[in-house]
Amino acid sequence: METLPDLSFGNLEGFIGQQIALSDWKEVPQAEAAAFGALTGDPDRMHIDPDWARVHSPYGKTVLAGFHLLSMLPSLTRGNGLEIAGVALAMNYGFERVRFVAPAPVGAPFRNRVRLLRVDRRDDGKATIVTQNTFELQGEARPALIAEWINMLWPEISKP
Repeated sequence: METLPDLSFGNLEGFIGQQIALSDWKEVPQAEAAAFGALTGDPDRMHIDPDWARVHSPYGKTVLAGFHLLSMLPSLTRGNGLEIAGVALAMNYGFERVRFVAPAPVGAPFRNRVRLLRVDRRDDGKATIVTQNTFELQGEARPALIAEWINMLWPEISKP
């Protein structure tokens, strides 16, 4: 993974428009895709049945469920080293926009490129940040996912 910028709660605005993280490449094996389908009650054969997908899917193979991709946002950002100094707590606050642009074949490498879009400071001392998360598919021109993710940040409180 490449070197990350030195982000802190106080300097976020200086990184608006810039890439702030790039995850390692990740591959999801078929067993994990099937487990996600079982866990979420979504037994769509396009995601869990390679034999069926070879014959019936327009892709000729199984592809990851869009919500499976979306569920990996935390592990492909903070789980890959994105840290903001001076933040006591970061919490998922929602999404502004989510697009599943291209299918992500099971087993195909992908990674998350994170760009800071906006920082909104609040009167209560917290801040929300909006990041653009682009799940790039290795060797493909189109990404699998583009999501504008909102996170609420609580600053660390210094104690005397």
